[in-house]
Amino acid sequence: MKKTIIMALMAVASVSASAQQKQTIEIPSWLSNVKLSGYGMTQYQYSGQKDAESNSFNIRMARISLEGRIAGDFYWKTQIQFNGNTSTLGSSPRMVDLFAEWQKYEYFKVKIGQFKNPFTFENPMHPIDQGFMGYSQNVSKLAGFSDRAGEHASNGRDIGLQLQGDFLKNANGRNLLHYQIGVFNGQGTNTKDVDQQKNVIGGIWVMPVSGMRIGAFGWTGSYARKGTWTDEHDASYTADIQERSGVRKLSQNRYAFSFEYKQDGWTVRSEYIHSTGKAFAKSINNFNDANAKDCNLNAKIGDKAQGVYGLVIAPLAQLPKNSRIDVKARYDMYQPNGKSNMQRTQYEAGLNFHIGKRISILTEYALINDKTLAKHNYSMADAEVCFRF
Repeated sequence: MKKTIIMALMAVASVSASAQQKQTIEIPSWLSNVKLSGYGMTQYQYSGQKDAESNSFNIRMARISLEGRIAGDFYWKTQIQFNGNTSTLGSSPRMVDLFAEWQKYEYFKVKIGQFKNPFTFENPMHPIDQGFMGYSQNVSKLAGFSDRAGEHASNGRDIGLQLQGDFLKNANGRNLLHYQIGVFNGQGTNTKDVDQQKNVIGGIWVMPVSGMRIGAFGWTGSYARKGTWTDEHDASYTADIQERSGVRKLSQNRYAFSFEYKQDGWTVRSEYIHSTGKAFAKSINNFNDANAKDCNLNAKIGDKAQGVYGLVIAPLAQLPKNSRIDVKARYDMYQPNGKSNMQRTQYEAGLNFHIGKRISILTEYALINDKTLAKHNYSMADAEVCFRF
């Protein structure tokens, strides 16, 4: 037994010594700039909503990604999320990004795979840099996060092909115009097309001065399910109620207007989004969810929605070693039926502490006014410790 233990310790020591020696791993000439990165966001949140009070620690996000270049002109990235649906864990872990982009020309780039919908300024932002306890309500409901149409949570992403570029340089060599347009399945992440009709999503913005963007976006297409539903009072049938089955697609037509100014640590941003299109009555966790075959409509919210937000993040104090404190405020309003009688408004304020470039502590208080509740007003508090590597 002693000899076995001694031999095992010698083997461990040998491996340790070998690991300490510098070794050069040759990377093929066509593959370069390979980078492993990731981040985590831990969270504590309190909600004072009457009859639904809660306070809990949570893992808001945990992701790891690998990226690099192929033959110089192609950029590629893959990203996996390890946390997800905490009730059934049916969506965790999952792939959120997998794409390649040809970047030979600044004014004409081609991307294919699964990636962010080219809709709004806020959607493609890193969740830590976005700065608040969540993306704004209109972006969350109308850009593919927890979409009002009932689609499974897709983190603002879909599968498709996109063209984008920057051009029209000024005297200082800064581009003044950006465009992006793509075709997508319209079914969210990790899901094939159902109705064989693609979504067309795009945007264009001007950058008249350094740090400023003024943009407009459009979205047209559909979200579909294959299952069963009940038609009520359909004139094409003799009965008042008729059971149907097959593929049911819901048209989606959306537009957004966006403004942003970022300079010297200040961020000012506002976006308005309008949507026309019906929604399914039940949202799904993933495409294998039993509710994915329920094609009945949500008559309560109808076929219109709109929302707007405005936020300011301002530097409060600059600290040593690239650390700082920011103060923030946001007005966030969303109408799921396009009318004020179901309006939900969040008034938020807080502080963000950035410790170097790797650690951030996000804190805020929010007053919620939700007109769909018997008691409209309640408070929320949120604190998050985030890190990246």
